[in-house]
Amino acid sequence: MTTFVDRVELHVAAGNGGHGCASVHREKFKPLGGPDGGNGGRGGDVILVVDQSVTTLLDYHHSPHRKATNGKPGEGGNRSGKDGSDLVLPVPDGTVVLDSQGNVLADLVGQGTTYVAAQGGRGGLGNAALASARRKAPGFALLGEPGHTGDVVLELKTVADVALVGYPSAGKSSLISVLSAAKPKIADYPFTTLVPNLGVVTAGSTVYTIADVPGLIPGASQGKGLGLEFLRHVERCTVLVHVLDCATLESQRDPASDLDVIEAELAQYGGLDDRPRLVVLNKVDIPDGQDLADMIRPDLEERGYQVFEVSAVSRTGLKELSFALAGIVAEARAAKPKEEATRIVIRPKAVDDAGFTVTAEGEAFFRVRGEKPERWVHQTDFNNDEAVGYLADRLNRLGVEEELLKAGARAGDGVAIGSEDNAVVFDWEPTLAAGAEMLGRRGEDHRFEAPRPAAQRRRDKDAERDDAQQEFDDFKPF
Repeated sequence: MTTFVDRVELHVAAGNGGHGCASVHREKFKPLGGPDGGNGGRGGDVILVVDQSVTTLLDYHHSPHRKATNGKPGEGGNRSGKDGSDLVLPVPDGTVVLDSQGNVLADLVGQGTTYVAAQGGRGGLGNAALASARRKAPGFALLGEPGHTGDVVLELKTVADVALVGYPSAGKSSLISVLSAAKPKIADYPFTTLVPNLGVVTAGSTVYTIADVPGLIPGASQGKGLGLEFLRHVERCTVLVHVLDCATLESQRDPASDLDVIEAELAQYGGLDDRPRLVVLNKVDIPDGQDLADMIRPDLEERGYQVFEVSAVSRTGLKELSFALAGIVAEARAAKPKEEATRIVIRPKAVDDAGFTVTAEGEAFFRVRGEKPERWVHQTDFNNDEAVGYLADRLNRLGVEEELLKAGARAGDGVAIGSEDNAVVFDWEPTLAAGAEMLGRRGEDHRFEAPRPAAQRRRDKDAERDDAQQEFDDFKPF
């Protein structure tokens, strides 16, 4: 059964915003006391958070669909809906977030680092919030904005200072088990290690982490063996250590050729040329292994490698190797620029930036793209004429109609607001040419202009009584 997963595709969905409420305050002797519809609650976000106690993406491999809760709708009496709860997903340190095209969205390194993978939708405004001096009693409310949905790819790249690379059964797991407290599986057959192992090593005052990368064989960078699956785990390492088997039973292999093969695979993978290298000649406790190490060491030193002869069984050369690695790690840490506090950068909007674009697509068809127009469209109830009129007013004030005229749009042309897969399409009619001025001011509720039914009935009865009294007076004998 799989117990280690370092790459998953996660399907995330943020919560939808709650709808606003269209309500009128009702009280005895005040049947129409004004709008009192509350706002809808905000939808919950999907947030990725680095947690040091998490070491694998296995949970998301089994359950890749994650959704935050929706916001609650508003209610009458100026009661706003409850916000949706954020969904917090813990991920290992060193997780890289990518989109479906492979573009890096975030690199999560360090305890507590967060990234919002999907943002919840805004809650819709109730008619109480939409009321104004000109629109005293709106008969509509805004809908909640849909939450963001999408797919992200999570890749785990181990955060370690030292990476042990080499052929299967070269002794990497044995070496990490004696240098640290890690207890990897060790056996006398290839590909015993199926997952990267991490260990913590203390050498003097320096504490560093060491990892072994399993499965490097010829062709690993093209997907052979397990190399391509785990080569990403060496990208963050400060130093690479070639572990060469001096007691291999394969006649066609020797430490020098093993080193050349692994170096060729690292070069084809790319991005690791600047990392310092050390060479470890392992298994020198075996007589033939010591003889082979004595033969190959001068050649490796001529190439410029720092060579160490070690044995995980007899613990030979481990102290020297440990302190040498500690020196390289300490030097790299000292040369690393100090982290500065994140600066708050304020980027004011340009004076000529309208926040939207109008583009012509074919003949007599135009598309409007922009955060505000698209959000307003999603929040509009198109079954309510008053809400549609309010949307038209907002778009007009934003300057959409003016830009459509500049782009050459005419009455009756098709206009789409939004992307191709999620757009609202309509036949455009300019505001002044649509006859809207004959409908009265948009946003007003004409129910308040008409007399109340009960009051009208009383007036009718009074009029009938007055007429009857007048007729009686007219026929009154002199």
